[in-house]
Amino acid sequence: GSLPKWVVNRVSQFVAPKAMKKIYKAGLKYPEWKRRHDPEYKPWVYPEQNTLPSVSLAELSVQHADSLENIDETGLSE
Repeated sequence: GSLPKWVVNRVSQFVAPKAMKKIYKAGLKYPEWKRRHDPEYKPWVYPEQNTLPSVSLAELSVQHADSLENIDETGLSE
């Protein structure tokens, strides 16, 4: 089952700001952390540093919007 919209809205009023505050505080500490933890390792800048396995283009597929599942939420607007 899914949660009622009012529950999601009420919880997100408290959870989202707390999560954003934690993310912000972590971001402030990142430069110092990175300076101490392999500062030259930046695979997002230097792809040759990436050690993850590559995915073959043949394994990828394109999803078209008309093939995605339609979800009827008309009965949920209470």
